[in-house]
Amino acid sequence: MQKPAVPQPHSSRAASWVLIAAVLALAVAAIGCVGGWLAPHRLTPQKLVDQFQRNAGTFPGYRRNHAKGVCVEGYFDSNGNAQAYSAAQVFAPGRTPVVGRFALPGSNPYAPDSSVPIRSLALRFTQANGQQWRTGMNSMTVFPVATPQAFFAQLQAQQPDPATGKPDPAKLAAFFAAHPETAAFRAWAKTAKPSASYATERYDGLNAFFFVDAHGQRHAVRWHVVPEATKADSDAARAGDTDYLAADLARRLQQAPLRWHLLVTLAEAGDPTNDATKTWPDDRRSIDAGTLVIESTTPQDSGPCRDVNYDPLVLPDGIEASDDPLLPARSAAYADSYLRRTSEEAHLPGTAAMDAKARGEAR
Repeated sequence: MQKPAVPQPHSSRAASWVLIAAVLALAVAAIGCVGGWLAPHRLTPQKLVDQFQRNAGTFPGYRRNHAKGVCVEGYFDSNGNAQAYSAAQVFAPGRTPVVGRFALPGSNPYAPDSSVPIRSLALRFTQANGQQWRTGMNSMTVFPVATPQAFFAQLQAQQPDPATGKPDPAKLAAFFAAHPETAAFRAWAKTAKPSASYATERYDGLNAFFFVDAHGQRHAVRWHVVPEATKADSDAARAGDTDYLAADLARRLQQAPLRWHLLVTLAEAGDPTNDATKTWPDDRRSIDAGTLVIESTTPQDSGPCRDVNYDPLVLPDGIEASDDPLLPARSAAYADSYLRRTSEEAHLPGTAAMDAKARGEAR
C-alpha cells in the first residue's frame, strides 16, 4: 500500500490534501467542460472510476487503472530531427530527464503478470524551462472504442456476474454487436499473448496530437517507442510466478540501460485525429526523434512515479491536444483517481503488517 514519503504533522498534512483536492477538483471540472462530455445527466469521471472499482474491486491507495506497476527513471536523448515540426524544448538536441512507469491495465495491484496481454508505459519529461510533457502508451495498435461513452459501456459489459465471477458472455456479445468499431482491436487481441518482459515491447500513443512548429504551423502526429532489446527471457515467466515482469526489468537494468527509439508519425490529409480505433496508413512519414533511455527501476510505493498523475493533457509549448474525445475523458478520470488514492493514503495507516494482510486478502 502506498504511503507518504515524508511524515508531516496531521494538521498541516490535512491542510495540504485539502488544497490539492480543491485545485484538482477545479481542474477536473474545467477539463470536463472544455471536452463537452462532462455535463448534467451525462457521463462523468466519477462514473467511469466507479465502474473500474465495480469490475475489479477497490484497493485503497492505488490507481484505479494500471494499478500494478513499477517506477523507472532515465532520460530522453533528442537528436533534433523533430525540431522542424515542434517547438517543444524536449526536441532540441540534448537530454531531458524522464520519470516513468511500466504497468498492467486493470484495477488490481496483485493481478498476475500473465493475466492480460497488454503492457503500458507512462512518461513524464521535465524540460529545462520547467514545462512538462506527460504521455501514456500501450502495447497495442488501436484502442477498442472511439468515445468515452462507448468505453463506459464496455466496462459495464465486462462487469463480473456475481453468480460466476466472470463477465456475462451475452452482455459482451451485445456490446460488440453494437460497436463494430471494436473489430480492429478484437482482431489484434485474438493473437496477442502476455510478453515475458517490459523491455521488449513497442508502446503506442494511440491518440493523435498536434505538433506546433516555430512558425505556428500545426502538424497532426501520433507517436510510439520501439525497443532496441528484442530477446525475451524464456525462463522469466516461470509457472506460478505472478510478478516476473518487475524482476526481469530489474535484472536487465543491472546489466545495462534499456533503450527505445521515439518515432513520430506525421498524418496526411484525411487521416482521422479523433478516432483511436483507426490506424493511419503504413506509408505515412515517420521521424526518429531520439532515444528514450531507462537507467533504473524502483517500487511504485516509494519511487518517484508514485505521486505523478500521467495526465495526457499536461503538454509543453509546441504540443497540443487533438479533437480526440478520449483525451479530456482520460484527463478528468485520471484526476478523479488521483484524488481518491491520495486521500486514502493520507488517512490510512501504513504498517508493514497491514500491507501484508491486504496482499493476502487480495489474492
